[in-house]
Amino acid sequence: MIDTPSLVDQYCHGVLRTELGLGTFETHLGAHLGDRPGGPSGLPAAGTTFFDTQTGFAVRRWCPPLLGLEPHCPPARYLARRRELGVVEAGRRLLRAAGISTYLVDTGLAGDLTRPAEIAAAAGAEAHEIVRLEPLAEQVADTSGTVEAFLANLAEAVHGAAVNAVAFTSVEGVRRGLAVAPEPPGPGEVRGAAGRWLAGRPAGGRLTDPVLLRHLLWIAVTAGRPLQLHTRDHDPALLGAFAAATTGLGTDLVLLHAYPHHRAAAHLTVVHPHVYADLGPALAHTGARAAAVLAEVLESAPFGKLLFSSGAHGLPELHVVAAGVFRSALTRVLGEWVVEGAWSHADAQRVATMIAAGNARRVYRLEPAVSPRW
Repeated sequence: MIDTPSLVDQYCHGVLRTELGLGTFETHLGAHLGDRPGGPSGLPAAGTTFFDTQTGFAVRRWCPPLLGLEPHCPPARYLARRRELGVVEAGRRLLRAAGISTYLVDTGLAGDLTRPAEIAAAAGAEAHEIVRLEPLAEQVADTSGTVEAFLANLAEAVHGAAVNAVAFTSVEGVRRGLAVAPEPPGPGEVRGAAGRWLAGRPAGGRLTDPVLLRHLLWIAVTAGRPLQLHTRDHDPALLGAFAAATTGLGTDLVLLHAYPHHRAAAHLTVVHPHVYADLGPALAHTGARAAAVLAEVLESAPFGKLLFSSGAHGLPELHVVAAGVFRSALTRVLGEWVVEGAWSHADAQRVATMIAAGNARRVYRLEPAVSPRW
């Protein structure tokens, strides 16, 4: 038996405050499947349902018993029970049953989502803020009248946010910034890019300029907090040059959403001492096959470089699923190695505790917490 009573969810979002019907629930379930929280996911194709996915089956496996229903009950029955309890009570029951002691929450998404303090209260846990860099830069642009003011205010805003945030995260930085070049742009290049972007930016315009995105990432590197990089749709191997360039600067890099390139992410954790890899969403997406995916990551990654997360957005069910699937997969993989005699039980338990919480507490400098009852 591998015991992981307390988890640190090192990357997630808030949960919705509103009641959900079947269609809305499926929309958010589909957004999670696409690793695009808050983005357009649409509805399932006619005659199909997002419940017919590994994540959908996992929701029906892990969540109904927490609301007083039998496992694998029909989705309509589950959602009826959810509405009967109300969004606050259902969310409280689900979050408290996940066995997560600490939530690190990306607050950069729009929508009626709970803030870290609300998640902490509902879950009976701790919660800390992760600051998303792109919205922060856009807020600075909204209040800066000149290029010089924007660049000065941007550096001040990032370093100011580092006082209370446990980490920074970037979504567009890899796809539009580091995919072009890994090194920091020069001052003239930055001023020119800022002038063009500010001059052509409509009200509320998003930051997509590759030069400014690189500049923003390098400001974050100097701020002394871990930097989480979303690698979805990209082979993490593309980050090798950036990882090399940031070696020895004191900022850890955490690769998010690497599946199906999880082996490439694992390799980067071997090559670079300050690079870590996230596990959670890959396991939640693969459901009953999660143990196979976890075993592939554990083939090469140093065990002190792997971090659990849910990647959950909108639905408290996704925290439950991520935690349940993670525990099940970890027990199957490590337990099998213990039975075969490849590992001692003591070593398996030690590694499980590292991945579940210990590594995140070290990387994000979190104080040890009392483990919740499971």
